[in-house]
Amino acid sequence: MRMAVGDTVMPDLDLSGALADTVRLRRRQLGLGQGELADLAGVSERFVYALEHGKTSVQLNKVIAVLSALGLHLELHRGGSATITSVGVTSR
Repeated sequence: MRMAVGDTVMPDLDLSGALADTVRLRRRQLGLGQGELADLAGVSERFVYALEHGKTSVQLNKVIAVLSALGLHLELHRGGSATITSVGVTSR
């Protein structure tokens, strides 16, 4: 699976690992704790923890809620690639 953040394609990365790294990095950039992100996204802190640690059985609707709270957008493409783009959220 290939993943892109912004316009940069990252080939041969596991989607859950790349997603975990992206969520963790963006949360830290925004100065949010896992609990604060969970509150913003309407999910549990345990879910945010699992997502940031690459758990592969997370619910897609919750993943999208977390990404949205971080100002990120996920696109899945045919052929197994994905793109995460920033849609603009200001830090606290």
